[in-house]
Amino acid sequence: MCYLIVLIGLSIYGLHRYEIVYLFLKHRNNKPKPLGEFPALPKITVQLPIYNEYYVVERLLKSVSELEYPRELLQIQVLDDSTDDTSLISQRITEELKSQGFDIELIHRDDRTGYKAGALEGGLKTCKGEFILILDADFLPSPDMLMRTVHYFTDSKVGMIQTRWGHLNRTYSLLTRVQAMFLDGHLLLEQTARSRSGRFFNFNGTAGLWRRSCIDTSGGWQHDTLTEDLDLSYRAQLEGWKFIFLPDLVTPAELPVDMNGFKSQQHRWTKGSIQTCKKILPTVWRSKLPFHIKLEATAHLTSNFAYLLLIFLCVLLNPTNDGLGHGMWRSILLDIPIFAAASLSSAVFYFCAQRTLYPKGWMKEILLLPLLLGLGIGLALNNARAVLEAVFNHQSEFTRTPKYGIEGKAQRKSNNRYIPLKSLLPFLELGFALYFTYFVITAAIHGQWLSLPFLVLFQCGFGYVAISSMAQWFPKVNIEPDEPADAVPA
Repeated sequence: MCYLIVLIGLSIYGLHRYEIVYLFLKHRNNKPKPLGEFPALPKITVQLPIYNEYYVVERLLKSVSELEYPRELLQIQVLDDSTDDTSLISQRITEELKSQGFDIELIHRDDRTGYKAGALEGGLKTCKGEFILILDADFLPSPDMLMRTVHYFTDSKVGMIQTRWGHLNRTYSLLTRVQAMFLDGHLLLEQTARSRSGRFFNFNGTAGLWRRSCIDTSGGWQHDTLTEDLDLSYRAQLEGWKFIFLPDLVTPAELPVDMNGFKSQQHRWTKGSIQTCKKILPTVWRSKLPFHIKLEATAHLTSNFAYLLLIFLCVLLNPTNDGLGHGMWRSILLDIPIFAAASLSSAVFYFCAQRTLYPKGWMKEILLLPLLLGLGIGLALNNARAVLEAVFNHQSEFTRTPKYGIEGKAQRKSNNRYIPLKSLLPFLELGFALYFTYFVITAAIHGQWLSLPFLVLFQCGFGYVAISSMAQWFPKVNIEPDEPADAVPA
């Protein structure tokens, strides 16, 4: 019975992916347009929240200085909470830009109260702009980004504009290529489908512009969750503000190049989404929003519970081998429904994203689909732990994702400053890989050929994540980037 409940839960989330694909295809040509143009351009503040971004902060500030916008209407805030030599680099470049006539200030906090949300809230005290562009340290805005977005704010109801993330180092490794596919699905299909169908969607934390009054009237930046962006997004839309997503305007960023950095990022996003779910979802259902918006918000905010269901599926798998027997009835009752509702929905979801983004090279990317599914499974323990921590109010820090200033294909250099994270989780993941090795052998012996591909995905997914996590503990496989130019040695 428990196994059936888990399957139904996973199938519901799988069916939701089909709905997202449907909404995307239905609305993909309904591109938003500005109501008009500002007769006089407004003042814009660029906020750059930074914490120990030694390898990328110089690149960030250089790209911001190249934004094509009247200098007298542009304010730059470097919100630097760093505890390493990043602050020295920030200070040097800030002084250089100030000497060139930029309105730029460096705000350094001695403590990280509120983490990123606290830094953004602190910056508002001296913010001069009517609109605010937020950029994380590894993002590189195109020079025309502001001119292509600001006029959407001529609609007084628009509170936020989100651009689509690109990937500076997509081709760096197999891991970054698969990560890019993960993000493409969310950043293209989900955001487009939700924004153009009138559902709620969220600011992605960076590469977007806010109306200052939207932030203020929605309660400001709050740091009681690890995803302050998702939290504020829902509060703002509940206040009636309109959000716009621009999939054709790409702001590239650096993907995590090591497994532990990727897992840390996923843990933070997963835990924060469940924290936001607990905080916001009751308010959503008490509101006067249409039922279909409430339902979509529920699917959105609870989606990461699927990782917990996936772990339950792993644990409950053993009793079912004998419970439902083998052969045709098992295939009809279990294998085919699971495939159609869960696995096939994921395949359709990511296929649609790749086919849309890369009309000429999508087949090459789709060949990585089994690896993408395996990686998603391999992350289940990491993300299920995040879900449980959020459910049981376990407090944890906002852990930054290491970025190295890497672009393009693999490169190995010297003087890596970041110490790989170590925990017992990879050993548990390895245990699950061995656990599924037993099921692979059992399925082969009993001729369960339809089940075999799924079991291999679980086996390889957990095995790959575990081994990649452990491998990073050894210096010979660390990512070792260059020191930035004119950097102060650690």
